[in-house]
Amino acid sequence: MSGRKTERVYQWLLEYIDEHKFSGNLKLPSENSLSRRLDVGRETVRNALARLEAEELIYKIRGSGTYIRKETALSRELDTGSAECRIGLILQGQDGSANARLIQGITDCLKESFPEKRTDLNIYLTDNKFSNERRCLQSVMGQRFQGFIIDGVKASLINPNLDCYQAIYEKQIPVIFYNNYYKELPYPRVIVDNRKCADELVRMLVQAGHTQIAGIFVYDNFQSVEKFQGMVKAMRKYQVEFQDDYVKWCVSNEAHQDSFVHSIDRFLRGLPLCTAIICCNYMIYCLVRKALTVRGKRVPDDYSLVCFDYSEDAWEEEGITCSISQSYLTGQKLAANLMKMIERRECGGVRYSCLMQPEIYVGTSIKKTSVPSQS
Repeated sequence: MSGRKTERVYQWLLEYIDEHKFSGNLKLPSENSLSRRLDVGRETVRNALARLEAEELIYKIRGSGTYIRKETALSRELDTGSAECRIGLILQGQDGSANARLIQGITDCLKESFPEKRTDLNIYLTDNKFSNERRCLQSVMGQRFQGFIIDGVKASLINPNLDCYQAIYEKQIPVIFYNNYYKELPYPRVIVDNRKCADELVRMLVQAGHTQIAGIFVYDNFQSVEKFQGMVKAMRKYQVEFQDDYVKWCVSNEAHQDSFVHSIDRFLRGLPLCTAIICCNYMIYCLVRKALTVRGKRVPDDYSLVCFDYSEDAWEEEGITCSISQSYLTGQKLAANLMKMIERRECGGVRYSCLMQPEIYVGTSIKKTSVPSQS
């Protein structure tokens, strides 16, 4: 009986880990809480936790609690049974909400559109690091995969792992990219038309009277570089002067650090005539809001604000004019196109690419102005 109870707790915890591995709080409930919730003794809970710890899915910090080991949890197969088709998903893992919706889109498409084909999805995390990407690729090349879905690492830079992709290509294994892709590789990609999105965001700012427009972008992210190029083109189109000093560049890791708030603050203080800010993604947007709050500045009274790829659910609540992240739809398109490639035994081809139209939400974060404000 105790063995069956331990197995039940173990399976419950596996489901809990899969549901929470992308959340900001990776801490498991306490042993007492689990014992009460699952109506079992603490010894049963300890046995289940010990099994997870031996599998390196969790770790304990003395005096703090038990936590999910995110890297292992992401690498664990979502479906552990035997499968006809095995797909690898290699993602950056830095935007938890976007990743969770992407995975849901993939799994829903596989279940609904290909119910006759039993498919396992295996998730790997790069944390946007070349070394992690290489380890992921090397680990999967020796296994039996029918296809891969990949978000490229620092895709605007020269990638040192192209030899791994070449080896995968030579094996005729289908690969499809999303968000960030490598131009050197002959693989299809599913991306949002960021240039069109930039045109729309800039148009709304200019129509509201803004000509001193700042932008914050990530230079090692190909998606962000396309957004910047779209912004520059749109400013010229709407006859607004582009000024280099009004653009701040950062690396991807900075976009996830609260310390970057001080750098953003210094940047904006150096632009006394600036009235509007374009944020290249949701993480940058959050840091900009923190920087403005520290200075006692309000949106849109002091600064108008727009954002690419808002990946949370609160765009209406916050009133932010933005492009809404389409991670779920992206996941569905990725799964559908990859399965077609697998069925047709094609490892590449532009016909499997998709340029998605941006979805724009018009909020209240743009203020009409005719006179530049003084900071």
